[in-house]
Amino acid sequence: MSVLRLTSVAIASATLVAGQLIAAGGALGSVADAQPCSDLGPQLRYVVVFDQDTSAEKADQAIAAACGSTTIYYPAIAVAVATSEQPGFTERIGPERAYSAQASRAGNSRSTDGVESASVARDRLPATYADVPIADRVGQQWNLRMIGADDAGAIPPEIADVVVGVLDSGVDAQHPDLRAAVAPELSAGCLTGAPDTERSAWLPTTSVHGTHVAGTIAAADNGEGITGVAPGARIASVKVVDDSGHVDPEAAVCGLMWAATRGMDLTNSSFSVGSWSPSCRPDDDHGVVHEAVTRAVEYAENQGTLNVTAATNGGVALTPTDGVRSPGEDSGACEALPAGLRKMVTVSAVSRDGVKASYSSYGLGVVDLTAPGGDESDCVLSTVPGGYDSLCGTSMAAPHVTGVAALLAARGSPSPGRLRDTLTEQAQPVPCPADYDLTGSGSQDAYCSGYAGYNGFYGHGMPDAQRALGATRRPDFSQAR
Repeated sequence: MSVLRLTSVAIASATLVAGQLIAAGGALGSVADAQPCSDLGPQLRYVVVFDQDTSAEKADQAIAAACGSTTIYYPAIAVAVATSEQPGFTERIGPERAYSAQASRAGNSRSTDGVESASVARDRLPATYADVPIADRVGQQWNLRMIGADDAGAIPPEIADVVVGVLDSGVDAQHPDLRAAVAPELSAGCLTGAPDTERSAWLPTTSVHGTHVAGTIAAADNGEGITGVAPGARIASVKVVDDSGHVDPEAAVCGLMWAATRGMDLTNSSFSVGSWSPSCRPDDDHGVVHEAVTRAVEYAENQGTLNVTAATNGGVALTPTDGVRSPGEDSGACEALPAGLRKMVTVSAVSRDGVKASYSSYGLGVVDLTAPGGDESDCVLSTVPGGYDSLCGTSMAAPHVTGVAALLAARGSPSPGRLRDTLTEQAQPVPCPADYDLTGSGSQDAYCSGYAGYNGFYGHGMPDAQRALGATRRPDFSQAR
């Protein structure tokens, strides 16, 4: 399947006009000639892409003609979310235009989309924090020292105006370190592809992941528990990860669009989307998902939102997801969404010794920055429902960059492009390791291409919280050891 382009006319925009099912490229036939709708299968959810500028009315008519029902339509990017019990919905709506993650998972027991954590925390979502220890644990946060966030200087009061959308599994709004940060009025659940502002829709249910990410970004600096990179920043809990750990494309689109339309400064997406792993052979339906997510990412940036994401934990060499692929072509590319999109700030993970973590994916032209993610038993301590826990992963690395970006945003109102440039310009370069033989086998476990200032393992280097706040002292990796 060819990957769809934002500027192409490859997507036939089917509409129902005067009893005819027609497309941008010509008539598809009369409605009377089509097979009648039948409810022969389970109700499945689909993400559907249309030609840009397709009206909501025409999109709704096309979905109805294909035996579906529109859940929501995002006219700014011409992407719809629909449901249907018709087994042939994708064929009816038109080739290369609709995709159901639910259907894909039903036929693929090895789906690996979702949150990207190298270790899985136990699920524990308490009703009270009465028994949670409140001792100061900042001394255990070697990760803050690594990026100079332990002694970066005074946080500007304008940090309270910075809003970070945590697109994840939900954020615990009652955690003592996050209670003042979470903004209920800006939070929403996106699991159906349409935003739901009910509190129950955006709170965590079975996963600690989102709360952990949020703590790294903005946990309060109050002398108790831990401290985030940007204490005082506001957190919007945008739930896109379901209870099974999956992130469907329509949820990711909804989360990005919610953040953009609500004027959020930043988003953190510590997940991968789609029903494939970055295994160098994307599924045939990759094009629809790529197009929908790309449109949402680009729209968010155009609206003033910078998007940060994790590089994924497959330990593979990623290539940019540029969308250029012919039908049936296997280019050898290892693609991941949203990590491979050029508009994302993609973050790899390093262990406490400053070397790329074994699980962290990498790739020249994909990785923009690197940050602490931990490895093996030396993980990153942060908030979880019920208290505190340590997790490893590129999921844990990304929020360090998001936190530094929040500090930069507090010093002004830079555009996403300028904010991205400042992040990379201020980063501490990390050169390729001379020897990346983690197992002692005598062979390299991965190959780092590029040069000291920009390479596939570390991108432009480690974010610098001190420079973001105007300090002159640079963080020292040795302080973290």
